[in-house]
Amino acid sequence: MKPPPELSCDDAESFQALLLEMARQRDIDSLLRLIVGRLCRTSSIALARLWLIQPGDICQRCVFADECPDRSQCLHLVASDGVSQSTGSRWDRLDGRFQRFPIGIRKVGHIAATGDVVEVTDISEGSPWIVRPEWATSEGIRGFVGQPLVHQSDVLGVLGVFLRAPVWAAGRSWLRIIADHAAVTIANTRALQRIEHLTQQLELENEYLKDEICSSLQFGEIVGQSAALQKVLQQVALVAPTDSNVLILGESGVGKELIARAIHQQSPRHDRPLIKVNCASIPRDLFESEFFGHTQGAFTGAVRDRVGRFELADGGTLFLDEIGEVPLEMQSKLLRVLQEGTYERIGEEQTRQADVRIVAATNRDLPKEAAEKKFREDLYYRLSVFPIEVMPLRQRVEDIPLLASHFLQTCARQIGVDQPTLKQRHVRELMAYRWPGNIRELQNVIERAVIRSQTGPLRFDLPQTLDQRAAMVSSPTPERADTLMTDEEMRRIERQNMIDVLEAHRWKISGDQGAAQFLGLHPATLSSRMRSMGIRRPRK
Repeated sequence: MKPPPELSCDDAESFQALLLEMARQRDIDSLLRLIVGRLCRTSSIALARLWLIQPGDICQRCVFADECPDRSQCLHLVASDGVSQSTGSRWDRLDGRFQRFPIGIRKVGHIAATGDVVEVTDISEGSPWIVRPEWATSEGIRGFVGQPLVHQSDVLGVLGVFLRAPVWAAGRSWLRIIADHAAVTIANTRALQRIEHLTQQLELENEYLKDEICSSLQFGEIVGQSAALQKVLQQVALVAPTDSNVLILGESGVGKELIARAIHQQSPRHDRPLIKVNCASIPRDLFESEFFGHTQGAFTGAVRDRVGRFELADGGTLFLDEIGEVPLEMQSKLLRVLQEGTYERIGEEQTRQADVRIVAATNRDLPKEAAEKKFREDLYYRLSVFPIEVMPLRQRVEDIPLLASHFLQTCARQIGVDQPTLKQRHVRELMAYRWPGNIRELQNVIERAVIRSQTGPLRFDLPQTLDQRAAMVSSPTPERADTLMTDEEMRRIERQNMIDVLEAHRWKISGDQGAAQFLGLHPATLSSRMRSMGIRRPRK
């Protein structure tokens, strides 16, 4: 019998050069292609392949689906090289019959499951490890070596080589060394990529946090003592410890973002990021990229990989402000993430997991828009597991003095001036105004007043008619003193007016010709005010 061929000097030098090049690799794909390509340059290796353990992804169409014991992960063919001696074609495709192997199934799966080396010393003797002996015969395959890629006792994948000569002792040692170096390089490269990803995520989080801090300074902390606000805070305390989706309803400027922050801060996710997406500011064509990210070259202008907001908020909370602005065609993709917890970056086939708690906000009547097919009904119900309505400032005027005092202090400190004194006539003036812009408008009015106070007394820039009315209230003349009303009297008149409007509209609250439309209120707001005022429809 002819003795097995010994390792040639050229082969030894090639293996040594391969090890040096492997140590310089910082990209896993390049590393894997390098290994199989250089191995196939040796005199006796016909085909070299690498599989790595990764999450299951094509289970429905995998040829081994019926044999797979656990579809959570399997072996993915990630690199292949070699040349057919019968056809001359390259064996570099990754989408053939053996693109996936269940762990524990066949020789490659056995290596991954046990960490053992599998050697087929001579195929001519007949081996249960060779699935297609006719292919081996036609290609002159004489042996197979499968080496596990082991790093710190964890099997990362499998290196398999098919030989046109029997397994030789020196080659076996080199393959073991290459497999060990490959495992270390893969582990180190993955760790480096993870560090780079976390660094990038931290940088992005810092950018977001800077924006969020600037944004939060517009409103400061939640301030107020009204019954309406206390009810909202009770709802926040109730839902925050859960992972349920929350939909915050209310007019612009009422502080919906502050409520979202309070939910996040009181949740188990408080040590992870709260990421805000202002859906009203995103161009229509960029929603998918903004939500899910994209890879370099995925579309014109995609000059680098970009992390989406769902990935950035992983483990934390995603605040979707102005959710009603999301286009219909994007709503289906958003619904998929909420239902399945998975998504893909644009230009990438890898499916990613989304561990994100959703808090959405809107000033729109979403049920009405869903009925008019302007918003997906199924998405609305998925978002509004726990709705919270924030009352406008005109319905909680008792919070105005506290808010005004807070904003005076905050604005004076930011501008660097002495804090002006808030007098009773100022409070009456502010409480007499209806504040269509809510808390945001109040903050702006007070900031302007603080700036102007450097050259004169504190004065609020409100519409002239209301300024005059406030002045009348703050300094009444004797002949008009009997026309002034107490807070209780004003509430009684407001309650009677609401009853009169409801009766005029036959107690129809929502829809066309409804009382809410007449009063300029959201139907839910009107219903809430009716409850707070003890107004009920009389029985027939």
